[in-house]
Amino acid sequence: MNILVCIKQVPDTNEIKIDPVTHTLVRKGVPSIVNPFDTYALEVGVRLKEQLGGKVVVISMGPEQAKEALKTCLSVGADDAYLISDRKFGGSDTLATSYILSSAVKAVEEKEGLKFDLILCGKQAVDGDTAQVGPEMAEHLDLPQITYALDIVYEDDKIQVKRECDDGYDMITTTLPAVVTVVKLPYEPRYATIRTKMAAKKKEIPTLTFDDLKTDEAYCGLGGSPTKVKGTYTPNREKNGVKLNGVEANDAGAQLAEWLQTNKIL
Repeated sequence: MNILVCIKQVPDTNEIKIDPVTHTLVRKGVPSIVNPFDTYALEVGVRLKEQLGGKVVVISMGPEQAKEALKTCLSVGADDAYLISDRKFGGSDTLATSYILSSAVKAVEEKEGLKFDLILCGKQAVDGDTAQVGPEMAEHLDLPQITYALDIVYEDDKIQVKRECDDGYDMITTTLPAVVTVVKLPYEPRYATIRTKMAAKKKEIPTLTFDDLKTDEAYCGLGGSPTKVKGTYTPNREKNGVKLNGVEANDAGAQLAEWLQTNKIL
């Protein structure tokens, strides 16, 4: 089975800061990681490859530094990787991004000399939280899609997907090729070893540009993005708690009850 996994390099959410003046993410000095949901998508792809044979290819759209994220993927089981990068892609919203990535799928198939049976994405990126790119790619590629996958089983040229839902899970079957988005799984993605890290570091990662993808500029970048950000703001966090220090438990309880009554909470 030939599998394509779309990944994104995102800021480490544990260290994200907001500029109080511009109200934008402060990326300088903030470490970047592979989007956590994408690591689960890659783990699913590598497990299917180990079971069925074939190849796992990862792609990512972003600046040159995104190659570090791709190398991380190579160190945990991906066979090849491609960076999708061009100044004309800058400012793309989810619709433009999905269009560019869909074009990249076709370009990578041509370069690899194969057709992908399965395209995997994380359910969403932690820096945007839209969960739109995967389903939009399926629409661009005219492929069936299943979202929120917890598990994928291949049988008789079809896949059966255990899909997470509010009341538990659904079991959905579809033919291939297909697009599937993956949630956090019951098991953790594998870790790289020193040996696989060294091998990934030496691996060449080609860059595919606007000209390579043969995309329509009208649907790329800021100009091709129907979503427009009118403004952003950072919520003010006010700390107005009351501490009762050095008070016995019974007295603290009585003071708390009195405070709640005084402020008409009880």
